[in-house]
Amino acid sequence: MARRKLPLLDRWPLARQLAAGDLKGLGESAASARSSALRPRTEGADRVVRSVCPYCAVGCGQLVYVKDDKITDIEGDPSSPISEGCLCPKGAATMQLVTGDQRHRHVLYRRPYGTTWEELPLETAMDMVADRVKSARDNHWQQALDDGRQTSRTTAIAHLGGATLDNEENYLLKKLYTALGIIQVENQARI
Repeated sequence: MARRKLPLLDRWPLARQLAAGDLKGLGESAASARSSALRPRTEGADRVVRSVCPYCAVGCGQLVYVKDDKITDIEGDPSSPISEGCLCPKGAATMQLVTGDQRHRHVLYRRPYGTTWEELPLETAMDMVADRVKSARDNHWQQALDDGRQTSRTTAIAHLGGATLDNEENYLLKKLYTALGIIQVENQARI
């Protein structure tokens, strides 16, 4: 009398592993209809754009996958000599930085002594910053010391840079601050 196979056993991964001698479940016995239907997130991308992770000054390479002008995935760039395709947890979460619902997409401003934030047009906010920089510089300009030595500086404005700025950005910022007469320039990056 022939034994009947139970159809349930064919769908049970452990039974397939034992029948195939695949005790670790690393071969075909581990495959399922679901796993066969899975496709890479990057497969449907229209193009791939090379980028650099924005989180620190290391400069890990990233591949940004784009479909219909929207980012679909961000991964490490294997051809990057710095990171060789690896990203730290922050770098791996870069897509959330770009596409996350919690991201503010407008300039928010809280007036002095205010308790609520209000949206401002970007042009208005930029004009406010420029006006305040000019006012602080003009009101606290020091052309010379008491003994007559020339200084041409202001001590009313300072800058503390962050680790997300690379050498080129810091170089350009330092040039700008020097042109404005700002002498208190520091960077907290300690990588």
